[in-house]
Amino acid sequence: MIKDISIKGRVLMLTLLPTSLLALVLGGYFTWAQLSDLNAQLLQRGQMITEQLAPLAAPALRDSDALLLQRIATEALEQPDVRAVSFLAGERTRLAHAGPSMLNPVPTGNLQVLSWNSSQDATRFLLPVIEQHLSLTGQPVGEATERLLGWVELELSHHSTLLVGYRSLLTSLLLIATGLVVTGLLAMRMSRSINSPLLQIKHGVAQLKDGRLETRLPPLGSQEMDELAAGINRMAESLQNAQEELQHSVDQATEDVRQNLETIEIQNIELDFARKEALEASRIKSEFLANMSHEIRTPLNGILGFTNLLQKSELTPRQQDYLSTIEKSADSLLGIINEVLDFSKIEAGKLVLESIPFNLRDLLQDTLTILAPAAHQKQLELLSLVYRDTPRALIGDPLRLRQVLTNLVSNAIKFTREGSIVLRAMLEDESADRAQLRISVQDTGIGLSEDDLRALFQAFSQADNSLSRQAGGTGLGLVISKRLVEQMGGEIGVDSTPGEGSEFWISLSMPKARDDAEDLPRPPLLGRAVAILENHPLASQALQHQLEDCGLQVTAFEQLDTLIEAVAKARTSQRPYDLAVLGVTLEQLPPERLGKHLWALDHLDCKSVVLCPTTEQALYHEALPDAHSQLQAKPACTRKLQRALAGLISPRLPLSEPTSVAPSRAPAILCVDDNPANLLLVQTLLAEMGAVVTVADSGYGALAYAQQQTFDLIFMDVQMPGMDGRQTTEAIRQWENEQARPTVPIVALTAHALANEKRALLQSGLDDYLTKPINERQLAQVVLKWTGLALRKQGPEAQPSEQPDAPASRVLDAEEGLRLAAGKADLASDMLNMLIAGLPGDRQAIRQARDAGERNALIERVHRLHGATRYCGVPQLRAACQRSETLLKQDDPAAEQALDELDSAITRLAEVAVSSD
Repeated sequence: MIKDISIKGRVLMLTLLPTSLLALVLGGYFTWAQLSDLNAQLLQRGQMITEQLAPLAAPALRDSDALLLQRIATEALEQPDVRAVSFLAGERTRLAHAGPSMLNPVPTGNLQVLSWNSSQDATRFLLPVIEQHLSLTGQPVGEATERLLGWVELELSHHSTLLVGYRSLLTSLLLIATGLVVTGLLAMRMSRSINSPLLQIKHGVAQLKDGRLETRLPPLGSQEMDELAAGINRMAESLQNAQEELQHSVDQATEDVRQNLETIEIQNIELDFARKEALEASRIKSEFLANMSHEIRTPLNGILGFTNLLQKSELTPRQQDYLSTIEKSADSLLGIINEVLDFSKIEAGKLVLESIPFNLRDLLQDTLTILAPAAHQKQLELLSLVYRDTPRALIGDPLRLRQVLTNLVSNAIKFTREGSIVLRAMLEDESADRAQLRISVQDTGIGLSEDDLRALFQAFSQADNSLSRQAGGTGLGLVISKRLVEQMGGEIGVDSTPGEGSEFWISLSMPKARDDAEDLPRPPLLGRAVAILENHPLASQALQHQLEDCGLQVTAFEQLDTLIEAVAKARTSQRPYDLAVLGVTLEQLPPERLGKHLWALDHLDCKSVVLCPTTEQALYHEALPDAHSQLQAKPACTRKLQRALAGLISPRLPLSEPTSVAPSRAPAILCVDDNPANLLLVQTLLAEMGAVVTVADSGYGALAYAQQQTFDLIFMDVQMPGMDGRQTTEAIRQWENEQARPTVPIVALTAHALANEKRALLQSGLDDYLTKPINERQLAQVVLKWTGLALRKQGPEAQPSEQPDAPASRVLDAEEGLRLAAGKADLASDMLNMLIAGLPGDRQAIRQARDAGERNALIERVHRLHGATRYCGVPQLRAACQRSETLLKQDDPAAEQALDELDSAITRLAEVAVSSD
């Protein structure tokens, strides 16, 4: 509060406050002292008057002379401040009285001497009169001088004394007020002498703050103020000099900035051109990757078709070796292509993750099932451990998560010579709707050094880059895995010790999904006892957990003989062993010995399931009485094992997975394509596999067929004249909605589709798409997927293995044409003749659309020709069509040159066809 008072107020307060306090204290003290003196004088005067009246009244009291006493009393009233006088006889009877009635009561106490009683207005005195007082008047006194003659009462008024005191107090107050006024005037004058210079200083500082640095303070009249003003003037001068220097520097810097801005503007223009060039280079790179992926996948599809053809014929051992080499090479090449494409998608930010429910345990086990053969060839133990508190029903992208795990497990298999590879999944943290998981892949391989760890997640780098390295690959797997995990919002890392092994781990937070009812234990297995045999400790622990999750009571054994003895002993007990799960290898238990032991277990009413490495399944297959239901590969899949065990317990309701799908009827399929050759090929392949095929060469015809007949599936070409595939699909969907008809699956057939075009196909109502060329296996898989009806497959089922087409420099390749026609020479010849017969018309239509500048018509004609070349052995024309279609869709200026090359390719093919005839 004091801080808010101004300097003037503080000076006045410091001046007046002490002065006022001192004046009030001194004035009050002196007033009180004066009043005390006056009261003392009044009492003293009353005692004197009373003592003087006693001798005068003593003779009259002795003689009881009332008149004399009255006269003495009346004369006594003439004394100052005397209010009333009374003379009393000895017995206190009044003899004389003068004045008003006395105010105070009679004094009490010692009545032998003078006594009094005071109040605010008066004081009453009482004095006994004795004979001794007579001696004061000169009269003779007897011997008894103490004899009481009477009493003298006197009352003095305090009014005069109070009046004097009030006058004194008023005088003091006047003097104090006068002094305070004089002091205040002096203080105000003094405060003005201080405040006025301060106001000048304040005004000067305010002007300096506003930027008027030329302001100077004049002398202020006192030494201290003058020193302060001089300091402020020096500061203002320094600020003025600094501002002038700063302004000069700013002017110079402004000039420099202006020159730099001109330079930067020029550089920005150059950078803009460079950025456009970089974007163009990036676009060309993306297009190159997309085109190259298509160009490479096309010969890989050829390898697949060629492999299928070889599998339908009788092969010599050498041919089997060649076929195996082709399969491995195609798988390796396909893996490299997929890694490069995934890396390019991630780099371009075009990779989109799915968010669908999946079962974590099934995903891990399926991953190991696919990679088990490679691990078993090196005699490695491959197993998975999913901790019981880990949620299994999750939401995410199972395909990409499987890709990451496949890469990690594949690397572990590559760099592990002996021992085991363990895939673990555990729960780190959990909430009501999310789960934080840690999935690790631990191996007993060569391990990694510190230098290897630093370069591990870099593109195109490998732990072993020497020329003598045994493991292949592009070095992109871990980089892609790292990017995928980061895009999922997780982390990936590795802990490794050279010579002891490595542990790659990923940490992911994923939403929970609804619990899968199939994960619940099946009723036939609940509470039953099962005996297991597994020598590997971790494999035994994993198998025990799997069986306990199925609701079984598990007992583990290390020796088969011990297991059989325990089963025999428990046969008559309350809990006999109904099932046995045996994990075996050729070294531990040969097939011939295993058959005897299984026979013994069967006679003990104990059903058996055998688990063996994938590389040894064929050897054990013949040793088992019912290999289909009793034999499974390691590592065991929980669902398959559960179904197999339940099937053994309840044979009337077999729960094992069927080995094949038998069609209940022939599927009705509509094929739509404006290219006769393509239409003939698809019709021939489907018809030979048992389908009832209807063909349409336009979108209008397809719509009419769809409205007249009921089909199980429609194969729809995308680009057709008039009504294309998308428009036809939309029309069919609209008709189905209007008629309340069930939707028919429609699968697009396209010879060339970029990534954005594929998304647009699915968004327009199409259910799926196939990229030409297609083969029997692809057709059968798509029909089974969308209709549930199986086609009659031609020859044994083979893994996808593909071989490059003939070089694009070749004009005509008869072998490729035969392969694309599924080995049917007549069909290959018909399709080639149809293509060559239509070349003049296609060439003329392309030239007319090109000359007229009709881009859409030009793309449609090139696409149609491209589709026709996909099923004939014309690699040069097919490559020219592909390049022209790609550049036209992307509106690339290089499309004109590509069209010239296409025209030349048509001419060369026509010439070769004429010469061959």
